[in-house]
Amino acid sequence: MEQSLKGQRVIIMGGTSGMGLASARLLVELGADVIVTGRDQAKLETALQLLGSGAKGEQLNAASYEDLKSFYERQGSFDHLVIAVSGAKGGGNFRELSLDELRSGFDAKFWPQVTSAQLSLNTLSGSGSITFLTAISARSHAPGNAGLAAINAALESMVPILAQERAPVRVNAISPGVVDTPWWNWLPKDQKNAAYEFYKEQAPVNRIGQPEDIAKAVRYLIDNTFVTGTVLEVDGGLRLR
Repeated sequence: MEQSLKGQRVIIMGGTSGMGLASARLLVELGADVIVTGRDQAKLETALQLLGSGAKGEQLNAASYEDLKSFYERQGSFDHLVIAVSGAKGGGNFRELSLDELRSGFDAKFWPQVTSAQLSLNTLSGSGSITFLTAISARSHAPGNAGLAAINAALESMVPILAQERAPVRVNAISPGVVDTPWWNWLPKDQKNAAYEFYKEQAPVNRIGQPEDIAKAVRYLIDNTFVTGTVLEVDGGLRLR
C-alpha cells in the first residue's frame, strides 16, 4: 500500500493549510509528487518548508478562471486532483441570512471547486481521480446551516453524475464533520473552544476531527481504484444527531 503512490502526481487545490495541507503531507510520505496551491504566498512558503522536497507549489487564486487555466497548462499531465478550496461565509438562520454573504460563500467554495475540476480534465490522467472536499452540513439538517448546506450539497449532487460522465476517471467527495482547522478562526477563541466542546459532545466518537482524519480518507479515495461516485462521510457520526 505504501508504495502505491510512488511517482504519481497529485495536485491539491487549497493545500497550504488545514485538511489540504495534512493531505499533502501524507501523500508526500507515501511517495507522491505533490503540487499544492494557495492564495497566500506566506502560507505557501511555510507549507512547502513543512512538506520538503516531495512537494512544489504555486500561489493561485482558484476563483479566477484564467489563473486556473494557465496553472493547468503549466503543470501538464497529472494523476489525481484534490480540491480543498473553501470559505467561511453562508451560515446563519435563514430569516437573518444575508443573501450577499451566501453568494460570497458560493463564490469562495462552489465555483472554485467546480472550475478547478472542469479545467483539470484536459491534463488529468484517464486512470486518475478527482476528490472534492465538501462538508457534513450538506446532510446534517442542523438549524442555521441552510446556506452552508446548499453550497456543499450542490457539490455533492454532482459527484455521481461526474463519475459516470468522466469514467474511467474516478470522482468522489469527502464530507468532513467539525475538524480543528483554521476555518474556525473567524470565531473568537473562547467561542471556538465552546463550539468544539459542543460538537465533541454531539459526536458519537466523542471528539472533533483532526486534519489527519481527512487526509487518511483522501489517501483511501486516491488509492482505491474500485471506488467512484461516492460521498464519503468522515464526521465522527455527527450527521446521526
